[in-house]
Amino acid sequence: MKIRLMSAIICIATGLVQTANAQEAHSRSGIRGGLNVSNLYLKDVTDRNPRYGFHASLFTQVPLIKGVLYLQPELGYSTKGVTARYNLLNNTFRGENSFKLDYLEIPVLATVKVGNFVDIHGGVYGGFLANASTESKSDAGFAATTLNRDNFNSFDYGLSAGLSIYFGKLMLGTRYNYGLRPVAQSDAAKVFLGNAKNSAAQISLGITF
Repeated sequence: MKIRLMSAIICIATGLVQTANAQEAHSRSGIRGGLNVSNLYLKDVTDRNPRYGFHASLFTQVPLIKGVLYLQPELGYSTKGVTARYNLLNNTFRGENSFKLDYLEIPVLATVKVGNFVDIHGGVYGGFLANASTESKSDAGFAATTLNRDNFNSFDYGLSAGLSIYFGKLMLGTRYNYGLRPVAQSDAAKVFLGNAKNSAAQISLGITF
């Protein structure tokens, strides 16, 4: 009887160990994409609306401490910008500007595994300006200044932090990117943007390979 009991306990323990090993956190690679809600924090504006756009990226994870800590580099594309009503020189110039800035981005993140289902990540990103355009409307009907890619800094960088939850090969995630470099480069752009920096909140769906 005791031998049978011991055999049963050993079988159960072996099964539990195998299940735990199967659930051990591991590295992933995949593709993620979804909604971008971006903004630029401006002075001298009476109303500001975020730009709703998209992001998409490829990612992989390299183990630093297996099962716990991973390096997660990514290569992606992200749309950013804002629409704002401006008020310059004590109501002398009023109107609305829309800034659309699109970036090729390379985040490099440290990812902490919470079991095999949750990733918490934080790090930095660098972005190369791929496209820029503006739409301007003056309340007085005057022709507004048109800005193009040459008016903006071609390189952006900042901080990233977020969370990913995995359901098998499917992923649901959220992230916030906070820019550290002013967007405007030319004097004309600085009139409207000053030292404004990018910010973007993301909601992502993804699939792992």
